[in-house]
Amino acid sequence: MDSYPPQSPAEISVFSENGRYVFRVGESRAIYTYDLDTRGRSNCTGVCTASWPPVVADDEAHSVGAWSIVTRPDHSKQWAYKNRPIYTYSHDAPGKALGDGLDGVWHIVVA
Repeated sequence: MDSYPPQSPAEISVFSENGRYVFRVGESRAIYTYDLDTRGRSNCTGVCTASWPPVVADDEAHSVGAWSIVTRPDHSKQWAYKNRPIYTYSHDAPGKALGDGLDGVWHIVVA
């Protein structure tokens, strides 16, 4: 692990946990990537977003370090880490990442 936390947008917090940096949003909710997404494009739409809400980027958001913004199929903006759109999991609790590895396609984002 680097001695300094990686850059992140203001909306994304960085925590040191078990020798790695973990990214979180809001009330310490973990963020995830989805293996069925393609680089720079979200494939979690419709019913999928009920369980896996996208981490929305506002209109003034801009790229920071490994963070970029992708346009969702509905034309809204979503944060991406290393060109992978990111999401939260609706069944997580603050500080509890329950979605990591779910269905073999959801993975917590770490640096």
